[in-house]
Amino acid sequence: MNTALILFETEPAFREELSGILAGYKVIFNESNDTSKIDAQTAGNTSIIMGNPKADFLKLCTNLKWLQLESAGTNGFMNGEVKEMVQLTCASGCYGHAVSEHMVGLTFEIIKKLHLYRDGQFASKWQSRGPVKSILGAVVLVIGIGDIGSNYARRMKALGSYVIGLDLFDRKKPDYLDEFSLLSSMDNALKRADVVAVAVPGTNDTAGLIGRNQLALMKPGAVFINSCRGMVVDTEALCDALESGALGGAGLDVTEPEPLPPDHRLWKLENAVITPHVSGARHLRETGEYISRLCLRNAEKFLRNEPMESLVNFKTGFRFPAK
Repeated sequence: MNTALILFETEPAFREELSGILAGYKVIFNESNDTSKIDAQTAGNTSIIMGNPKADFLKLCTNLKWLQLESAGTNGFMNGEVKEMVQLTCASGCYGHAVSEHMVGLTFEIIKKLHLYRDGQFASKWQSRGPVKSILGAVVLVIGIGDIGSNYARRMKALGSYVIGLDLFDRKKPDYLDEFSLLSSMDNALKRADVVAVAVPGTNDTAGLIGRNQLALMKPGAVFINSCRGMVVDTEALCDALESGALGGAGLDVTEPEPLPPDHRLWKLENAVITPHVSGARHLRETGEYISRLCLRNAEKFLRNEPMESLVNFKTGFRFPAK
């Protein structure tokens, strides 16, 4: 019998519904990403995996037909780990709610100096930290208008910002953007922005997207926000810009390397706020619900041989546009 293997924690209602949809399959709820106790025969019979298996386990799954990632990003699955005859779907579209709210929180923390007042609280200091900035009328540049970037852009627009969106792919300008351009015009946009937020996937094309030259183009005192992948930014160049005061601050949920070593200078920079890659995952209850619903919808589509949601293009590493 064909096997469907689920590699993340699930709720009883999800298990019941998925088992009903996949009635012709042996459904195994492993409830973790640990596949060490799954024998080679079971792996060889597995035609569906939901979760993010390790590369060595994937090699055993010789009859795999569909891999539904729990993550929105596909890095780690695009270098031959998954054969192109396998349908690869990601969880893009499930994390925009949680990550964009985290990005808004980081933005406010930096521009209102809330992190400095928190430091002052621990030091028992009743001390003003001087002028702050406003979101109202601020020019916010969002690099990457996918699920996460578009959600952040909507929220910043609703707060009164002037929002510029950049993306790799051309499209009609959405209403929540004041301007939209291709990524090729990034240098000019960087010069205008009070806040620069990066929301692109981690791919070979986006590695080092924000380097020393791009940081130098940013307005004095600009704020940098990154909750996508640490690899898109030159960490040492970012540290230099923060130390010199060229940048007003940075809110980072991701770093390169990751985890950030305890002795890394980024920890000690007063104008940096770091969270340990927690904006996504399942820290927000709704995120788990979005992922579960996506898996259920895609399971039905897979059985009907219909195009699934968030199907990944092996050439780009991005999901195909929704139809």
